Amino acid sequence: MPGIDLSVTVKGLTFRNPITVASGTFGTTGEYSDFVDYEKLGAIITKTVTVKPRAGNPMPRIFETTGGMLNAIGLQNKGIEDFIEHKIPYFAKIKTPLIANIAGENEGDFSLLTRMLHKHKNVVKAIELNLSCPNVEKGGTHGMKKKARMKDAVRAARQETDLPLFAKLSPELGDVLEIAGDVLEAGADGLSLINTLKGMAIDIEKRRSRLANITGGLSGPAIKPIALRYVYEVKKNYKVPVIAAGGIMTASDALEFIIAGADMVAVGTANFVNPRATLDILEGLRAYGVRHRLARIADLRGSFSHL
Repeated sequence: MPGIDLSVTVKGLTFRNPITVASGTFGTTGEYSDFVDYEKLGAIITKTVTVKPRAGNPMPRIFETTGGMLNAIGLQNKGIEDFIEHKIPYFAKIKTPLIANIAGENEGDFSLLTRMLHKHKNVVKAIELNLSCPNVEKGGTHGMKKKARMKDAVRAARQETDLPLFAKLSPELGDVLEIAGDVLEAGADGLSLINTLKGMAIDIEKRRSRLANITGGLSGPAIKPIALRYVYEVKKNYKVPVIAAGGIMTASDALEFIIAGADMVAVGTANFVNPRATLDILEGLRAYGVRHRLARIADLRGSFSHL
């Protein structure tokens, strides 16, 4: 039997397979190229880009914890102008759809970022709106807590492009199902679920925080059951594309999300543990397809049934 067809089509955009990477976990350009052939991935999601350069939070800002890791990077990046000048040319040489992750402090930022990226739609094939970073004082879960501001951000981006827009949400924002409906109504084409959950860790000898920022975003296996629940519930209530993220370490994890309805699966924390995690997961999907005599990954998506 021929191998399983892993291709995924979202809003007219076709990905060779459902495997992508979570924003901020795969470097900025070619850091992982010694381990991963980028052209074997379904898509690449960039590290978050902001209007102006950001230095990020002070050190220490990463801490490994039970079942995952805490990070308080603070959206460190060199800004949109540097992204266009140096990152776009790099990804233009790669035949893998690029999804640009952007964050702003207000709707004006989202508008400007989207407008600038739209001019490079030959490379940028979709945009992920980061509405839920827990590690910044402005924007993220702080500035975007109010529904009106989230909707304004989505509307602002929508007015600047016809590229697919994915709104990245976290339970830190409130009722995910309700917010999902709000951002979809405002113009988002799909959702990315879920962003990290805010957590903290204490050094008991020094009685101090393990992170200079005190709190950070918890990612990894510890949040997988929560992420899986939200993907399932959102797909059940809204027939829209979903990029799933949250503790996807193995092919089995990815398959759970796909069975729950996910269109794409974003590998994040696993990249720090195993730089080849994306390709290992991809091979696992192929093996599963052969084992279960599946012709297409689409036949598996949303196939979850109650006991």
